[in-house]
Amino acid sequence: MPTSWKSSALIVAAAVTTAAVLGGPSGPAVAAETLKWAHVYETGSPYHKWAEWAAEEVKKRSDGRYAVEVFPASSLGKEVDINEGLTLGTVDIIYTGQLFAGRSYGPIAIGGSPYMFRDYDHWAAYRDSGLFQEMVGGYRDSTGNEVITLTYYGQRHVTSNKEIKAPDDMNNLKIRVPNAPLYKMFPEAVGANPTPIAFAEVYLALQQGVVDAQENPLPTIQFKKFYEVQDYITLTGHITDALMTIVSGSTWNGLSDDDKALLEGVLKEAAQGATDEIIEAEKSLVAWFRDQGKTVNEVDRAAFRAAVVPLHNGPAATWDQATYDKLQAIQ
Repeated sequence: MPTSWKSSALIVAAAVTTAAVLGGPSGPAVAAETLKWAHVYETGSPYHKWAEWAAEEVKKRSDGRYAVEVFPASSLGKEVDINEGLTLGTVDIIYTGQLFAGRSYGPIAIGGSPYMFRDYDHWAAYRDSGLFQEMVGGYRDSTGNEVITLTYYGQRHVTSNKEIKAPDDMNNLKIRVPNAPLYKMFPEAVGANPTPIAFAEVYLALQQGVVDAQENPLPTIQFKKFYEVQDYITLTGHITDALMTIVSGSTWNGLSDDDKALLEGVLKEAAQGATDEIIEAEKSLVAWFRDQGKTVNEVDRAAFRAAVVPLHNGPAATWDQATYDKLQAIQ
């Protein structure tokens, strides 16, 4: 956040309030200080829709003192770039995957790793748990940035131009994954060939045959139109995934307690709104994809899970056994 917001904007706001209380003139209107919110998702996604809603709410609840400008679809950089931007001061707020945040603080990646959660209820309990707050604190200590909340991203499934019914069917499959190391855990467990490609480049990579498959939740497969260049959707549900809403430390630390409460409240409401929308979309999209002529296969997830679980605390793990045991014990 610009230094001016951390000082002059709040001082001006206090002066205006004082003048109003004293019955004096408030003076000419002061331009709102603008926060930049960056993400990699399309304008048609629920994440962008609710970020735009949050921007309007921040403006309204702050009486116009603050403005939020939302930059979608990787317009301020790829996911790695916007994470770095929190420290560089080029962005104030981001959506990001837990495995990208895990590049800065390893243990927090546990929430985005394959077959860590039994189901949505297990994930929701983790989001509201003391363990998650431990992760938030560790990330804060490592980066100075503030994780506000999690937004449900959906269960990740595999799309491909080859039919997949069992783990062996993924052997040597060239599958796109996000550019964070732990996204390779699931493909490698089933013998596939994970290929990191930036989110904005996935459609073209599939269309040109650079990769044969990718993995994402059903709502993402729809709004990114991956189904147009893929024949099969396999309901592996291998990651119960979430996006973190993170505010840069310089921005957060420059806020008064009241303004922190305002921003945190709006961001949490937006996260819940997007979460609810994703849950509803997941309920209807299997039928929708079948209506588009796609083959959607339900599979024995236990077989895929059995291949992955032995790796949970292997060399790729960025958490310790105690953290893993705490997560698994959450009811």
